[in-house]
Amino acid sequence: MKLLSFTIIILFSFEHSFGQSEVISPIFITDSVNKDSDDPAVWINKKDPSKSLIIGTDKDLDGALYVFDLEGKVQTEKVVRGLKRPNNVDIEYGLKLKGIATDIAVTTERFTHKLRIFSLPDMKPIDNGGIEVFENETGAGFRDLMGIALYKNKKGELYAIVGRKTGPTTGEYLWQYRLQDDGTGNVKATLVRKFGLYSGKKEIESIAVDDELGYVYYSDEGIGVRKYYAEPSKGNEQLALFATTGFTEDHEGISIYKLSKTKGYILVSDQGADKFHVFTREGTTQNPNEHQLLKVVKVKAHQSDGSETVALPFNKTFRKGLFIAMSDDRTFHLYRWEDIAGKELKSISGK
Repeated sequence: MKLLSFTIIILFSFEHSFGQSEVISPIFITDSVNKDSDDPAVWINKKDPSKSLIIGTDKDLDGALYVFDLEGKVQTEKVVRGLKRPNNVDIEYGLKLKGIATDIAVTTERFTHKLRIFSLPDMKPIDNGGIEVFENETGAGFRDLMGIALYKNKKGELYAIVGRKTGPTTGEYLWQYRLQDDGTGNVKATLVRKFGLYSGKKEIESIAVDDELGYVYYSDEGIGVRKYYAEPSKGNEQLALFATTGFTEDHEGISIYKLSKTKGYILVSDQGADKFHVFTREGTTQNPNEHQLLKVVKVKAHQSDGSETVALPFNKTFRKGLFIAMSDDRTFHLYRWEDIAGKELKSISGK
């Protein structure tokens, strides 16, 4: 009996130290999508951050990209319908089309094997009906698109890093494409790189890129988070495999909260436990690829797959930034960063 009591005390102490005892509630829950919410991204309105938009996928055969305001209200006139199982979505800024810097949202359309690309904030298609990827792959599921992350390097070159339902375990799971103007104001994609180990155990869906530090992260579900250089010229060596312990089920959504150009946090969804594990973005002084666990946060969002974090003072509600988690009730949950941070993590200065 004494041993049992001691074990309970130790477990309670561990959970308390990593912030697991409290369940964090969202400030807003978005309007429901039609079928199956999956992955969010945020378009920042640089002229007026309070008018920024949230883009979320409705992952269905007759799917859609939903557009919400910062209170989760759907912007009906901007919703893109008729997509064939759009899985993940990401956003990047300033792609030159006919000489005009254009913000874009890119989603993976699983069953057509295409990238679908839309200009922001108007959500108009700029892809000539879609761009096929993973061409000439013949394995079952090797062309069924899932994850997407966009990367813009210091030269202003913009890339899409794309994942699929399954693929080879020999280091070519992810394919990277350069996105450019095709000469008509639409986007073309040129394959520049194949990289990325895969355990072969489950699948790889969530991908996130840190533009400033030049890294790409992806969740090898059931194994951990893998880290590589995002710049093709820096090679295909795996830099780190972390978040390998303490997860209940699948490793899923990855998002990055940036305190500065070099410091911040990496959040990884523990889907089966409704928790997010928070790791150091910058690693340690001795090893920038050693990402230490700082905190585990339990949220109201259920079975969270995709997520997004933005460190920006958007408005009076989201003064320190915004954290978004998909929930399996066809919604996305919007959290204040300071509620996620608690006393253990830092925040940007807010207005």
